[in-house]
Order: sequence, then C-alpha cells, then structure tokens
Amino acid sequence: TFKLKVTPGKTYLLRLINAALNDELFFSIANHSLTLVEADAIYVKPFQTDTVLITPGQTINVLLQTKPYVSNATFVMAARPYATGQGTFDNSTTVGLLLYVANDLYHSILPVPKLPLIMPALPALNDTNYAANFSRKFRSFASKQFPANVPQKVDRRFFFTVGLGSTPCPKNQTCQGPNGTKFSASVNNVSFVLPTTALLQAYFFDQSNGIYTTDFPSQPLVTFNYTGTPPNNTNVLNATKVVGLKYNTTVELVMQDTSILGAESHPLHLHGFNFFVVGQGFGNYDPKKDPLSFNLVDPMERNTIGVPSGGWVAVRFLADNP
Repeated sequence: TFKLKVTPGKTYLLRLINAALNDELFFSIANHSLTLVEADAIYVKPFQTDTVLITPGQTINVLLQTKPYVSNATFVMAARPYATGQGTFDNSTTVGLLLYVANDLYHSILPVPKLPLIMPALPALNDTNYAANFSRKFRSFASKQFPANVPQKVDRRFFFTVGLGSTPCPKNQTCQGPNGTKFSASVNNVSFVLPTTALLQAYFFDQSNGIYTTDFPSQPLVTFNYTGTPPNNTNVLNATKVVGLKYNTTVELVMQDTSILGAESHPLHLHGFNFFVVGQGFGNYDPKKDPLSFNLVDPMERNTIGVPSGGWVAVRFLADNP
C-alpha cells in the first residue's frame, strides 16, 4: 500500500493524474481539504474541496495543508469510480495512507507506528450532481499574466451527440450489450474504425482514398429527444470519417450526451489543443437559450472534459495546430 509521509504544518503539492483506461474517479483524503490550483497544466483560480473528480487522462494539482501537530491517526487516501452507465465496471475502492511523522528524519530510519485508520467520505458511485457542481467551480485566471484567450467570434459550429450504441457481436465472442450485441461508443452515431494507415500520413501524401472520408456529420443525422426515450434502433455506423478545418478556424463544439443504452458521463480529449469550457448543463442543449449564459470571460481552459451524464458541454478553441 502506498504511504505518503508528511510532517506537521507544511504545504504539499500533490500532482494527480487519472491513469485509468475508462473510469472517472473520485479522490479524497480523510479529514483534509484540498486546494485545487491547476488542471491540465493550466492555472485555475484556487478553490477548496474535500473531493476531486478526475477523468481518464486529466491532471490536477492540489495543495495539501497538513495539520499543525502529529496526529494520532492514519488518514486514508481513497479513490473509486464515478459511473452512471449500464456497462460493467470495477466498483472497488483503491487506497493509500497519509502518515504524520515528527520530522523528516522519521522518513527513513524509524518504523511507522500502527494507528487507527480514518476513511474519507466519498460521493456515491453515481453522484452526478456532485460531478456537475465540481466541474462548475473551475475558472481561468483571465489576467494579464495568464490571459484567457476565449474565441469571441465563431467560424464553425458543431453539435455532436456522444453516447453508446450497439453493433452485432463478433463470432465466437461474448458481448454485454442488449440482446447479446456489442456496446459501441459513437459520435453522431458514427463509431470510429481504426485505419490501417495513419490519418495524417494519408493526408500528407494525398492518399486518403479508401482510408478515410471527410463527410463526418456536423450535427446528428436524425434528431430525437437526446436525453428522453431513446429510439428503438440503437445500431451505429462503423466508419472512418473526419472533419476538415482551415488553419486558424475558430470552433464551437457542443457535445450532447444521449440516453441510448443509458445516460453516461463521457470523458473527451482533444489531442494537440486546449479548449475553453464555455457552458454546460443538464437535459437537451437549447441553441437559442443556452448560449446566452456562456462564460466568455474566465472559462476553464482544458484538454480533457467529461460530457455530463444526461447533459451537454460546450467548448471553444482555435484550430491552429495542423
């Protein structure tokens, strides 16, 4: 078991990264508050929290202020998944120990005494309200030294539905989807097929024919009540489709969770870019009302964000990294 030995009355910087494959994780240290100061290598306006939520690939830096005295207890650091979908997941709790020692000399030469264990109170496995409230606390500094260069005008807008669908189960396999089908993640009902040639390589040598197409839909091909009763047909299209953008295009992307095969929080990473999280909410995105409440002053700048379970998130970025 991992043990973090600390001395009283000090401030420690903890760098957290979710290295899980699929699980978003709650993390907390018993009887200690954390001051969040950085996310995805971007400073944030500091705020205190007892529990952080971190999605796969995200990084968070927190300050831990130790108590002014050597405690007569051992404090458990714990992490466990946040999950709302129908698929199976590991609902176990992983732990480390926070140990108080009198001074730095204890770190290496003296055994650690056995003390009572104190466990943190983590949110419920499906606590979507906590997840949403935590995400809303993030703000950029938006100062002269650390500006928030939020695109104020938008060249291209995209509306992506994000969720699960189904495909036929491959032969000689056992699948966990409905009626024995296979769960398939999709965006605008397109499930990505990994090409045999790298996409950038095919583009650079002008050899895209048969490798990818540029007709990825900018909005869902079929409109439905995204967070209400799902359609009967849950099959997805398996294809390799891309979106082409001109250099220095400003983009607004709204990602909408769907209730197809169950509403679920979906972590999304934009490789090679940071983006600004200008808005988020529950239910179906309203293109007329919701943009009125967008934060274009000090939104959080990140490279990975969780699309809320049964909700939506809006991001803006400048496409300047070909």
